[in-house]
Amino acid sequence: MSHIVHDLIASGDARVVEAPEAAPRHRHETDRNFGLPTALYGATVAGYFGFLLVVGSAFANPALAIPMAIFVVFIIAGFGVPAIWTRLAGNTSAPQTMGEFEARGIQTHTGRLAAKDASIQVLILPALLVVWGLAVAVIAAVVR
Repeated sequence: MSHIVHDLIASGDARVVEAPEAAPRHRHETDRNFGLPTALYGATVAGYFGFLLVVGSAFANPALAIPMAIFVVFIIAGFGVPAIWTRLAGNTSAPQTMGEFEARGIQTHTGRLAAKDASIQVLILPALLVVWGLAVAVIAAVVR
């Protein structure tokens, strides 16, 4: 292919044209806040740490120190990295306040959710983990 182009240039048959004007670049508005208020993320993190606190205190053992520390690091990384991501340059949006969230809810892929429904979906797993941790701790205390 390049051999043919070089032959055209050498023979003088190539036509030189001006480069086309570049189309203006449209900046895409970046929203990295996920649409939920910060309080819901805080409650989720509190639920995960609550589970670790219940299980760690119920089964206090020096052998569990390293696994518990790894879980803490994973939770901090899992919520810390997105928190840093929301503060990157170019993110002009802010997370919803609780008032805005209660008034508008959140738009999901399958439709709009009211604040109560979205909160239940976000907090159900951490709440169930805390209840499960409490149940396991009570069972372990009864069996001992």
